[in-house]
Amino acid sequence: MTGTTVVFIHGTGVREPRFTALAESVRASLDAERSGLRFVPFYWGDTHGATLGAGGASLPPSTGHARTLAAQDGDGGDIAAWGVLYDDPDAELALAAAAAPPKAERPPGAARPEQSVRVRLGELAAQGDAAAAELGPGLAESATALAAHPLLAPAAAALSPEELAVLLARALTARVVAAALDADAPLIPDGDTRDAVAARLAETLGAPPAGSGRTLRGRLLRIATGAAARAALRRRRALTEAAHPAAGDILRYLSRGEPLRAELRALIGELHGSVVLIGHSLGGIIALDTLVGAPLPQVRLLVTAGSQGPFLYESGSLPSLTHPQPLPPHVPDWLNLYDPRDLLAYLGAGLFPGRVTDVSVDSRQPFPASHSAYWTNPAVYRHIVGRLP
Repeated sequence: MTGTTVVFIHGTGVREPRFTALAESVRASLDAERSGLRFVPFYWGDTHGATLGAGGASLPPSTGHARTLAAQDGDGGDIAAWGVLYDDPDAELALAAAAAPPKAERPPGAARPEQSVRVRLGELAAQGDAAAAELGPGLAESATALAAHPLLAPAAAALSPEELAVLLARALTARVVAAALDADAPLIPDGDTRDAVAARLAETLGAPPAGSGRTLRGRLLRIATGAAARAALRRRRALTEAAHPAAGDILRYLSRGEPLRAELRALIGELHGSVVLIGHSLGGIIALDTLVGAPLPQVRLLVTAGSQGPFLYESGSLPSLTHPQPLPPHVPDWLNLYDPRDLLAYLGAGLFPGRVTDVSVDSRQPFPASHSAYWTNPAVYRHIVGRLP
């Protein structure tokens, strides 16, 4: 028996060595759900991805952008709150410091309020990044920076030791995730993993166990969320900035995508048995276009995650198919995974009735982290493996 081959197609902006790390993570997660799958990574970034031939001479100076989007979440705004901290990991620390009481004389020899947690931060830094390995590198550097932070002392004077531990755990977690976002890391942890790390760090810094009834959603952070969310609505930018490398990949594909599709067709032609195409973001567009363009009978399932394919079709921008043309009969079953907070994910069932299954997978991350968190979300793999031939 030949078995099933999964071809994984990455999205925009992904280059080596990050693609190898991403592919290995996807491979391992699929294998944990169903052993025996053949996994074939399809890397197009170097050959078909966009490059800046003049070294970026066309790019205007960066003015930065806010990552926070207003969200009316059922959990009291926690998702939007993390968006505030990804944009400014020290936001909550600054709010706490602003609430500090006037400086008072301490008795000779009395310990400073921040002394204990400063020691714990130093001990955490000495352990390296292992205590938050799920988030990626940067914990030790962040702990060292917070231990020396000028706002630590006034914040400690304003909060109880437990509140301070939880606040600093949030700040540490946000610093590491924000660094990954700034580096365009293709793997961003989902919200459950992030919260588990924050809870673990809070205990390390002196808070009681999470099971004691304490909450990681502090009142200061809720205050910050409301103000930041309103400000974000007033200055919301385009979803994709022209200066971002990922935009170049999209533009190059839409104008010169046929060589890429031909390469994918050739790869599929060499495979035996049932084939499944899994595409993230632009990878899903590439997979869909390739399948629409020519019958590939060995492909039994198309899986897209965070894909703009349906939007391009409806807007008349998909190279292979124009609205209202129907999806050709030879296109296989299509599973379209989307995160409700991913503003770059679109639905296909309303456009192709009976041909597409849209499934919501919630990473509990704000945008844009939600767009890169599919491959660390266990629900994604359960849905994929449940549909494999």
